[in-house]
Amino acid sequence: MEVEGKKEQPKLNKYALGCAIVASLISIIFGYDTGVMSGASIFIKEDLKLNDTQIEILAGILNVCALVGSLLSGKTSDMIGRRYTIVVASLIFFVGAILMGYSPNFAILMTGRCIAGLGVGFALMIAPVYSAEISSSSHRGALTSLPELCITLGILIGYISNYAFAKLPLKLGWRMMLGVAAIPSIGLAFGILKLPESPRWLVLQGRLKDAKEVLFVVCDSKEEAQSRFIDIKVAAGLSENCDEDVVIPSQKAATGAGVWKELLIRPTPTVRRIFIAACGIHFFQHLTGIEAVILYSPRIFKKAGVVGKQKLLLATIGVGITKAIFILTATCYLDRFGRRKLLLISVGGVITSLSILGFCLTMVDHSKKELLWALSLSIISTYIYVAFFSIGLGPITWVYTSEIFPLRLRAQGACIGVAINRGMNAAISMSFISIYKAITIGGAFFMFAGFSTLAGLFFFFFLPETKGKALEEIEMLFTKGSDVQPRTEVVTV
Repeated sequence: MEVEGKKEQPKLNKYALGCAIVASLISIIFGYDTGVMSGASIFIKEDLKLNDTQIEILAGILNVCALVGSLLSGKTSDMIGRRYTIVVASLIFFVGAILMGYSPNFAILMTGRCIAGLGVGFALMIAPVYSAEISSSSHRGALTSLPELCITLGILIGYISNYAFAKLPLKLGWRMMLGVAAIPSIGLAFGILKLPESPRWLVLQGRLKDAKEVLFVVCDSKEEAQSRFIDIKVAAGLSENCDEDVVIPSQKAATGAGVWKELLIRPTPTVRRIFIAACGIHFFQHLTGIEAVILYSPRIFKKAGVVGKQKLLLATIGVGITKAIFILTATCYLDRFGRRKLLLISVGGVITSLSILGFCLTMVDHSKKELLWALSLSIISTYIYVAFFSIGLGPITWVYTSEIFPLRLRAQGACIGVAINRGMNAAISMSFISIYKAITIGGAFFMFAGFSTLAGLFFFFFLPETKGKALEEIEMLFTKGSDVQPRTEVVTV
């Protein structure tokens, strides 16, 4: 019999989970490139005789180029599909890693870093979008947060790589740190071809039969597949009764033409609110200072009193482990507690821990003797900061942006969010050393605490809850006067 209105959580489809995991592996490579540079820069500076300004540029250029890559990724994804866009990102990473591993001088190293940055831009947009479009509404939060979990695992592997390769001769060690990323890049480029294409992209191309076949394998029942298929057709501007195997799509829908105009020049009030929410969450994510902590954690610990390269790298590995544990926690609970609640808890913890870290580092700066309590509390507050960031701001930024845009605007709307994210990331990573030299390192973290407070206010007033809503329903949350309720599941017993 059928029981209507029963609140029963549908099971997680294992095939959809597998697809999301494989697609998210591209994010491990990006995370590795970010994490490994925190330790590699110590050895690069010594080997190539670079100054602090060159190290800042080397760290930040990845995100400047990622901004360009992200702006290209949306249109590319609409034209060649989500799956082949991941292949393109993998091949770009491969070329960048080879150049960085070979680099005999600063110019070649920068070239490799720039090319890898283009791959980052593609990866950051496409992995969450693919995962969101392949998953059901009841498990979308968990599957769409997998790319952020993979970024974190990549960062942790990068930290461990720093520690392992640091024992090699100076000229070989940092080149191995950067070059080994080529191996998983080429493997993923071939592996991704085994995945199905996004059913939502297939519908936009008019390939209804192919889309329906994909939905049958990523859904747990024919009823769920049929329900999602109807929603996608309506969102794509087709009749829900259309039973053709193939329809001729409009050129505009198939290639994403006209999306920029609809997003930026003549948006509807609903699209404008969605656009502000997406841009705002990406803008504020990096104003909380996460890039400063991830990229420059060895410098932070050194300022706090930790001495010796091996001890600095070990303390940094602790940052990676903390981030991985709490991202995994967020992945498990995103669909239970919702995006908004976890986001507000996250920003509250970030403000508190940043304030404590700023206070401790200020005390260390102004003391003529070693303050053991300040050293200990600096390390603890850094780990607490990373933990709170990782249960909310880290994964939810990507989950939220990948799900709030309407189908026709999703890829290119998400790519604008990624561009803002990378722009802010580059601004922080390329200026942090200069900032803390100007206002002290403690002052820099007080500044980030102030920005985090503004972020909390923005999240509270501008971001509605999206938990449990189908992708095709979320647009209505941003329409004034709407009252969208979670879909009632029909469970067969």
